[in-house]
Amino acid sequence: MTAYMDHKDLANEVIDEARAREIADGVHKVLDGIAQAEAAAGREAGSVKLLAATKTRDVGEILAAIDAGVRMIGENRPQEVVVKAPGLTRLLGERGFSLGVGGDIASAGAAEAEATGVAGDSAAHAPAGAQGHIPFHLIGQLQANKIGKVLPVVNTIESVDSIELAEKIARRATMHGVTVGVLLEVNESGEESKSGCAPSHAIDLAKRIGAMGGLELQGLMTIGAHVDDERVIREGFAHLRRTRDQILASGATGTEHCKELSMGMTQDMVYAIEEGSTIVRVGTAIFGARAFI
Repeated sequence: MTAYMDHKDLANEVIDEARAREIADGVHKVLDGIAQAEAAAGREAGSVKLLAATKTRDVGEILAAIDAGVRMIGENRPQEVVVKAPGLTRLLGERGFSLGVGGDIASAGAAEAEATGVAGDSAAHAPAGAQGHIPFHLIGQLQANKIGKVLPVVNTIESVDSIELAEKIARRATMHGVTVGVLLEVNESGEESKSGCAPSHAIDLAKRIGAMGGLELQGLMTIGAHVDDERVIREGFAHLRRTRDQILASGATGTEHCKELSMGMTQDMVYAIEEGSTIVRVGTAIFGARAFI
Protein backbone atom coordinates (compact mmCIF):
# COMPACT_ATOMS: atom_id res chain seq x y z
CA MET A 1 0.00 0.00 0.00
CA THR A 2 1.23 3.49 -0.80
CA ALA A 3 2.48 5.20 2.37
CA TYR A 4 0.18 8.23 2.30
CA MET A 5 -2.84 5.91 2.16
CA ASP A 6 -1.99 4.98 5.77
CA HIS A 7 -2.46 8.63 6.79
CA LYS A 8 -5.41 9.82 4.73
CA ASP A 9 -8.81 8.21 4.27
CA LEU A 10 -9.19 8.48 0.51
CA ALA A 11 -12.71 7.04 0.72
CA ASN A 12 -13.83 10.00 2.88
CA GLU A 13 -16.94 11.58 1.39
CA VAL A 14 -17.42 14.71 3.52
CA ILE A 15 -15.48 17.97 3.35
CA ASP A 16 -16.31 21.32 4.87
CA GLU A 17 -17.81 24.22 2.96
CA ALA A 18 -14.61 26.25 2.94
CA ARG A 19 -12.65 23.42 1.31
CA ALA A 20 -15.41 22.85 -1.23
CA ARG A 21 -15.37 26.54 -2.16
CA GLU A 22 -11.57 26.52 -2.44
CA ILE A 23 -11.75 23.61 -4.89
CA ALA A 24 -14.61 25.22 -6.85
CA ASP A 25 -12.59 28.42 -7.19
CA GLY A 26 -9.67 26.39 -8.48
CA VAL A 27 -11.84 24.64 -11.07
CA HIS A 28 -13.31 27.91 -12.30
CA LYS A 29 -9.88 29.52 -12.63
CA VAL A 30 -8.55 26.56 -14.61
CA LEU A 31 -11.58 26.47 -16.91
CA ASP A 32 -11.21 30.20 -17.48
CA GLY A 33 -7.51 29.69 -18.23
CA ILE A 34 -8.32 26.97 -20.75
CA ALA A 35 -10.88 29.20 -22.47
CA GLN A 36 -8.42 32.08 -22.65
CA ALA A 37 -5.66 29.88 -24.06
CA GLU A 38 -8.04 28.43 -26.66
CA ALA A 39 -9.03 31.92 -27.76
CA ALA A 40 -5.42 33.14 -27.89
CA ALA A 41 -4.46 30.15 -30.03
CA GLY A 42 -7.41 30.64 -32.37
CA ARG A 43 -8.89 27.32 -31.35
CA GLU A 44 -12.56 26.47 -31.07
CA ALA A 45 -14.05 26.99 -27.61
CA GLY A 46 -14.45 23.66 -25.84
CA SER A 47 -11.82 21.88 -27.94
CA VAL A 48 -9.68 21.23 -24.85
CA LYS A 49 -10.97 18.96 -22.09
CA LEU A 50 -10.00 19.36 -18.45
CA LEU A 51 -8.97 16.19 -16.65
CA ALA A 52 -8.71 16.64 -12.89
CA ALA A 53 -5.67 14.72 -11.65
CA THR A 54 -6.91 13.34 -8.33
CA LYS A 55 -3.87 11.61 -6.83
CA THR A 56 -4.05 11.85 -2.98
CA ARG A 57 -7.50 13.55 -3.15
CA ASP A 58 -10.39 11.91 -1.34
CA VAL A 59 -13.89 11.23 -2.63
CA GLY A 60 -15.30 14.40 -1.06
CA GLU A 61 -12.68 16.58 -2.70
CA ILE A 62 -13.22 14.93 -6.09
CA LEU A 63 -17.00 15.39 -5.81
CA ALA A 64 -16.48 19.08 -5.04
CA ALA A 65 -14.47 19.42 -8.26
CA ILE A 66 -17.16 17.64 -10.27
CA ASP A 67 -19.88 19.79 -8.71
CA ALA A 68 -17.85 22.81 -9.87
CA GLY A 69 -17.68 21.68 -13.50
CA VAL A 70 -15.00 18.98 -13.88
CA ARG A 71 -16.17 16.32 -16.34
CA MET A 72 -13.17 13.97 -16.48
CA ILE A 73 -10.96 12.56 -13.74
CA GLY A 74 -7.68 10.70 -13.73
CA GLU A 75 -5.88 8.61 -11.13
CA ASN A 76 -2.17 7.83 -10.98
CA ARG A 77 -2.35 4.64 -8.96
CA PRO A 78 -4.59 1.58 -9.32
CA GLN A 79 -4.83 1.33 -5.52
CA GLU A 80 -6.61 4.69 -5.44
CA VAL A 81 -8.97 3.67 -8.22
CA VAL A 82 -10.07 0.69 -6.13
CA VAL A 83 -10.53 2.71 -2.93
CA LYS A 84 -12.42 5.65 -4.44
CA ALA A 85 -14.56 4.06 -7.17
CA PRO A 86 -17.39 2.71 -4.98
CA GLY A 87 -18.08 6.02 -3.24
CA LEU A 88 -17.69 8.06 -6.41
CA THR A 89 -20.01 5.75 -8.35
CA ARG A 90 -22.73 5.94 -5.70
CA LEU A 91 -22.56 9.70 -5.10
CA LEU A 92 -22.32 10.53 -8.80
CA GLY A 93 -25.34 8.31 -9.41
CA GLU A 94 -27.28 10.46 -6.95
CA ARG A 95 -26.35 13.48 -9.05
CA GLY A 96 -27.45 11.87 -12.30
CA PHE A 97 -23.94 11.00 -13.48
CA SER A 98 -22.28 7.70 -14.29
CA LEU A 99 -18.59 6.99 -13.76
CA GLY A 100 -16.11 5.22 -15.98
CA VAL A 101 -17.12 2.13 -17.92
CA GLY A 102 -20.42 1.88 -16.07
CA GLY A 103 -21.90 4.76 -18.02
CA ASP A 104 -23.06 5.92 -21.38
CA ILE A 105 -19.80 6.85 -23.09
CA ALA A 106 -21.65 8.53 -25.94
CA SER A 107 -22.83 11.24 -23.55
CA ALA A 108 -19.31 12.14 -22.42
CA GLY A 109 -18.70 14.74 -25.09
CA ALA A 110 -21.87 16.62 -24.23
CA ALA A 111 -21.00 16.64 -20.55
CA GLU A 112 -17.48 17.89 -21.24
CA ALA A 113 -18.74 20.63 -23.57
CA GLU A 114 -21.14 21.74 -20.88
CA ALA A 115 -18.29 21.99 -18.41
CA THR A 116 -15.99 24.06 -20.60
CA GLY A 117 -18.86 26.21 -21.80
CA VAL A 118 -19.71 27.50 -18.32
CA ALA A 119 -16.23 28.40 -17.13
CA GLY A 120 -16.41 30.76 -14.20
CA ASP A 121 -20.15 30.34 -13.70
CA SER A 122 -21.64 29.11 -10.47
CA ALA A 123 -21.95 25.32 -10.73
CA ALA A 124 -24.77 23.18 -9.37
CA HIS A 125 -25.47 19.49 -9.15
CA ALA A 126 -26.69 17.83 -12.30
CA PRO A 127 -30.39 16.99 -12.08
CA ALA A 128 -31.34 13.40 -11.36
CA GLY A 129 -31.60 11.38 -14.55
CA ALA A 130 -29.35 13.78 -16.49
CA GLN A 131 -27.36 10.80 -17.82
CA GLY A 132 -24.09 12.72 -17.72
CA HIS A 133 -20.95 10.62 -17.92
CA ILE A 134 -17.65 11.19 -16.12
CA PRO A 135 -14.82 9.44 -17.98
CA PHE A 136 -12.28 7.86 -15.62
CA HIS A 137 -8.67 7.66 -16.86
CA LEU A 138 -5.61 5.97 -15.42
CA ILE A 139 -2.79 8.46 -15.99
CA GLY A 140 -0.02 6.78 -13.99
CA GLN A 141 2.04 3.68 -14.58
CA LEU A 142 0.25 0.35 -14.65
CA GLN A 143 1.87 -2.90 -13.57
CA ALA A 144 0.60 -6.04 -15.27
CA ASN A 145 -0.71 -7.51 -12.01
CA LYS A 146 -2.95 -4.45 -11.49
CA ILE A 147 -4.71 -4.56 -14.88
CA GLY A 148 -7.62 -6.53 -13.48
CA LYS A 149 -8.17 -3.93 -10.75
CA VAL A 150 -8.63 -0.99 -13.12
CA LEU A 151 -10.44 -2.55 -16.08
CA PRO A 152 -13.84 -2.72 -14.39
CA VAL A 153 -13.66 1.02 -13.72
CA VAL A 154 -11.50 3.09 -16.06
CA ASN A 155 -12.44 4.03 -19.61
CA THR A 156 -8.95 4.87 -20.78
CA ILE A 157 -5.40 3.97 -19.79
CA GLU A 158 -3.13 6.87 -20.77
CA SER A 159 0.16 5.30 -19.74
CA VAL A 160 0.62 2.50 -22.27
CA ASP A 161 4.28 2.73 -23.28
CA SER A 162 5.16 -0.70 -24.67
CA ILE A 163 3.80 -3.47 -26.85
CA GLU A 164 4.15 -5.88 -23.94
CA LEU A 165 1.85 -3.84 -21.71
CA ALA A 166 -0.61 -3.24 -24.55
CA GLU A 167 -0.78 -6.97 -25.25
CA LYS A 168 -1.45 -7.79 -21.60
CA ILE A 169 -4.26 -5.21 -21.40
CA ALA A 170 -5.69 -6.46 -24.70
CA ARG A 171 -5.75 -10.06 -23.49
CA ARG A 172 -7.49 -9.15 -20.26
CA ALA A 173 -10.00 -6.89 -22.06
CA THR A 174 -10.79 -9.60 -24.59
CA MET A 175 -11.35 -12.13 -21.79
CA HIS A 176 -13.93 -9.80 -20.26
CA GLY A 177 -15.53 -8.89 -23.58
CA VAL A 178 -14.75 -5.16 -23.26
CA THR A 179 -12.84 -2.59 -25.27
CA VAL A 180 -10.42 -0.38 -23.38
CA GLY A 181 -9.34 3.03 -24.58
CA VAL A 182 -5.58 3.57 -24.56
CA LEU A 183 -3.20 6.45 -25.17
CA LEU A 184 0.38 5.69 -26.17
CA GLU A 185 2.71 7.47 -23.74
CA VAL A 186 5.70 9.06 -25.45
CA ASN A 187 8.77 10.38 -23.61
CA GLU A 188 9.23 13.54 -25.66
CA SER A 189 11.65 15.11 -23.20
CA GLY A 190 14.04 12.15 -23.20
CA GLU A 191 14.41 12.46 -19.42
CA GLU A 192 15.37 9.14 -17.83
CA SER A 193 13.10 9.79 -14.87
CA LYS A 194 10.04 9.81 -17.14
CA SER A 195 8.27 6.81 -18.57
CA GLY A 196 7.08 6.53 -22.16
CA CYS A 197 8.36 5.08 -25.40
CA ALA A 198 11.03 6.78 -27.49
CA PRO A 199 9.55 9.30 -29.96
CA SER A 200 11.28 7.46 -32.83
CA HIS A 201 9.26 4.32 -32.02
CA ALA A 202 5.88 5.97 -31.48
CA ILE A 203 4.41 5.65 -34.97
CA ASP A 204 5.27 1.98 -35.30
CA LEU A 205 3.99 1.19 -31.80
CA ALA A 206 0.77 3.10 -32.42
CA LYS A 207 0.07 1.09 -35.56
CA ARG A 208 0.68 -2.19 -33.76
CA ILE A 209 -1.51 -1.20 -30.82
CA GLY A 210 -4.27 -0.03 -33.15
CA ALA A 211 -4.43 -3.49 -34.69
CA MET A 212 -5.00 -5.24 -31.35
CA GLY A 213 -8.39 -6.55 -30.37
CA GLY A 214 -9.83 -5.31 -27.09
CA LEU A 215 -8.14 -1.90 -27.41
CA GLU A 216 -9.10 1.40 -29.00
CA LEU A 217 -6.12 3.64 -29.71
CA GLN A 218 -7.49 7.07 -28.80
CA GLY A 219 -4.36 9.19 -28.98
CA LEU A 220 -0.98 10.04 -27.46
CA MET A 221 0.18 11.30 -24.08
CA THR A 222 3.33 12.98 -22.83
CA ILE A 223 4.69 14.82 -19.80
CA GLY A 224 6.29 18.16 -20.59
CA ALA A 225 10.02 18.66 -20.15
CA HIS A 226 10.93 19.65 -16.59
CA VAL A 227 12.94 22.72 -17.60
CA ASP A 228 12.55 26.50 -17.56
CA ASP A 229 13.11 26.82 -21.32
CA GLU A 230 9.76 27.54 -22.97
CA ARG A 231 11.15 26.62 -26.39
CA VAL A 232 12.14 23.13 -25.23
CA ILE A 233 8.77 22.52 -23.59
CA ARG A 234 6.87 23.68 -26.66
CA GLU A 235 8.94 21.60 -29.04
CA GLY A 236 8.10 18.42 -27.15
CA PHE A 237 4.41 19.21 -27.38
CA ALA A 238 4.65 20.21 -31.03
CA HIS A 239 6.51 17.01 -31.91
CA LEU A 240 3.80 14.91 -30.25
CA ARG A 241 1.18 16.75 -32.33
CA ARG A 242 3.09 16.05 -35.53
CA THR A 243 3.45 12.40 -34.56
CA ARG A 244 -0.30 12.16 -33.97
CA ASP A 245 -0.94 13.72 -37.37
CA GLN A 246 1.39 11.23 -39.06
CA ILE A 247 -0.36 8.31 -37.38
CA LEU A 248 -3.76 9.53 -38.56
CA ALA A 249 -2.45 10.20 -42.06
CA SER A 250 -1.08 6.67 -42.29
CA GLY A 251 -4.57 5.23 -42.54
CA ALA A 252 -3.35 2.13 -40.69
CA THR A 253 -6.04 -0.16 -39.31
CA GLY A 254 -7.19 0.89 -35.87
CA THR A 255 -5.56 4.33 -35.92
CA GLU A 256 -8.57 6.33 -37.12
CA HIS A 257 -9.52 7.30 -33.54
CA CYS A 258 -6.00 8.39 -32.58
CA LYS A 259 -7.00 12.02 -32.11
CA GLU A 260 -6.37 12.89 -28.48
CA LEU A 261 -3.26 14.69 -27.29
CA SER A 262 -3.05 14.45 -23.52
CA MET A 263 -0.36 16.97 -22.70
CA GLY A 264 -0.04 19.89 -20.34
CA MET A 265 -0.34 20.14 -16.57
CA THR A 266 -0.68 23.02 -14.10
CA GLN A 267 2.67 24.61 -14.92
CA ASP A 268 2.71 24.22 -18.72
CA MET A 269 -0.99 24.02 -19.62
CA VAL A 270 -1.03 27.17 -21.73
CA TYR A 271 1.94 26.07 -23.84
CA ALA A 272 0.31 22.69 -24.40
CA ILE A 273 -3.00 24.20 -25.51
CA GLU A 274 -1.24 26.53 -27.92
CA GLU A 275 0.60 23.49 -29.37
CA GLY A 276 -2.58 21.45 -29.88
CA SER A 277 -3.41 19.62 -26.66
CA THR A 278 -6.93 18.17 -26.43
CA ILE A 279 -6.69 17.05 -22.77
CA VAL A 280 -4.88 18.89 -19.98
CA ARG A 281 -4.20 17.02 -16.73
CA VAL A 282 -4.46 19.47 -13.83
CA GLY A 283 -4.24 18.73 -10.13
CA THR A 284 -2.42 21.40 -8.11
CA ALA A 285 -4.25 24.37 -9.65
CA ILE A 286 -7.57 22.77 -8.67
CA PHE A 287 -6.86 21.14 -5.31
CA GLY A 288 -3.78 22.98 -4.07
CA ALA A 289 -0.41 21.48 -3.20
CA ARG A 290 -0.44 17.82 -2.24
CA ALA A 291 -0.08 17.04 1.44
CA PHE A 292 1.41 13.65 0.55
CA ILE A 293 3.77 12.49 -2.20
